[in-house]
Amino acid sequence: MKIMNCPLNGPRNISEFVYGGEVKPMPDMVNCSDKEWAEYVFYYDNTIRIVQEWWFHSPSGYWFIAERHTASDEILKTYDPSEIFKERIDFEVKAKPAQEVVS
Repeated sequence: MKIMNCPLNGPRNISEFVYGGEVKPMPDMVNCSDKEWAEYVFYYDNTIRIVQEWWFHSPSGYWFIAERHTASDEILKTYDPSEIFKERIDFEVKAKPAQEVVS
């Protein structure tokens, strides 16, 4: 049985976790092009290295970061996102005011 250390709940069975993607700088979601957004969401660097990844512990609803070696799949470290992110990002996109229709 493979185990992952959850920073909130301690060692847990790997089946309790969901992969959330690589931690990388997010483009300005309002002003970036469709190409830039697609590259952020769908593309990643597929080289052998240690990566920071988002992981979700399903039973507790807790998101955290894990450092994993891409060749061995070994999880080297897990920690709360507050260790590297000091500011919360609001994903709510404000609607632009509708333009008046002139008849």
